[in-house]
Parts: sequence; structure tokens; C-alpha cells
Amino acid sequence: MSDEHGTTIRLIGRMQAQHVEEVTTQIGASGARVVLDLEELSLVDIDAVRFLGACRARGISIAHCPPYINDWIAKERGRDT
Repeated sequence: MSDEHGTTIRLIGRMQAQHVEEVTTQIGASGARVVLDLEELSLVDIDAVRFLGACRARGISIAHCPPYINDWIAKERGRDT
């Protein structure tokens, strides 16, 4: 979904390592303001968590992040320091 405020990319179902490249492509094609909406994301693997953490670190907004994913991102970020 795209409007004058930016682009929202909805991630639905499962996100695994093989999906990271496509989401990266979509982010790159979406312009400056991107929001990743995780409301319907039900399952992620470690590569997806690291990707989402990197997105957040780059200033990409993440909306409706399930608590377990948010916690996992924080734990992974703690391992990098």
C-alpha cells in the first residue's frame, strides 16, 4: 500500500531466509518512507529476525510487531554489542 505518506509493506504468514531478498527489493523500490507491517506475520526464523533488526536500525518503521519477534530482535541486537 502506497500513499503520500510512504509505503506500507505487509508481511503475512511466515518469513524465512529465502524471503529476505524479495522484501529487500520491495523496500528499495518503495522510496524513502517505508513501514513494515507485521500484524499478520506468524512465524519467523533467525535470518528474518536479524533482517528486521537491521531494518529497524536503518530507520525503517516496523508496525504491529508481535511481542515475541520484538523480544527476539532485542536479544539479537544485544549479542552484537
